[in-house]
Amino acid sequence: MIFNTISFQNSIYEWVRDHRVHHKFCDSDADPHNVQRGFFFSHMGWLLLKKHADVKSKGASIDMTDLKQDAVVMFQRKHYLKIMPIFCFLIPTLIPMFVLNESLSSSFYVGAILRYVLTLHSTWFVNSAAHMWGMRPYDKNIKSANNIFVSIVSYGEGWHNYHHVFPWDYKTAELGDYMLNFSTAFIDFFAKIGWAYELKTVSDDMIRKRAERTGDGSNKYSRCIKNGAVRKHDIEHHTDDNVVWGWDDKDMVDEDKDDALIIRKFE
Repeated sequence: MIFNTISFQNSIYEWVRDHRVHHKFCDSDADPHNVQRGFFFSHMGWLLLKKHADVKSKGASIDMTDLKQDAVVMFQRKHYLKIMPIFCFLIPTLIPMFVLNESLSSSFYVGAILRYVLTLHSTWFVNSAAHMWGMRPYDKNIKSANNIFVSIVSYGEGWHNYHHVFPWDYKTAELGDYMLNFSTAFIDFFAKIGWAYELKTVSDDMIRKRAERTGDGSNKYSRCIKNGAVRKHDIEHHTDDNVVWGWDDKDMVDEDKDDALIIRKFE
């Protein structure tokens, strides 16, 4: 809750709602930051305009029960406008002043304003650049792409083709280290101390099969496909009928749940 409030990107409830709607209806009029409407709109323009009617109507179908039952989430939502200025602007201004002996103006414009602007754009690049440019090793039929630049500026959130194909994987990427995926390291740390559990991920076999079936060939597994092999996506039409926003989506098929790996199960 504290980190979300520091970021000033709407409350946890609103952020999760928009994210789920984005995944469920990605790159359509029901997508809050639909990249089909251009780079500027998907980057930041969507925050300057009224939501498309489809965002509201189809977004109403997204299950938010888990968030409504979370006392911390609902507390933050209720008091967001009161606590956000403290965490996002006041504290980041006071720390440089009293710890580094910086002036009020330097502390405010660098510690608060510049930090806020940079973190905003690093997040927005995921919605814009990572839906326009990059490799699509897991599904070449969707807009989201793996973009190294975005991964660098967003600490690992740029492996976006993977994230949209396997939205329930907490790692958001198929990487064996933390070099370009600090987000995974952050979650793994809290899993190690027992604060994070029930981490869902994807088996290597499941990744390989999906890359072979719908990938653009840029994935390491795709190179294992024999010459002349007919890929499934070459003979079947891509469908959005089974698009899910994550693990608890009612449309997630049992086969995907059975193939998923769960780390540190809660007992």
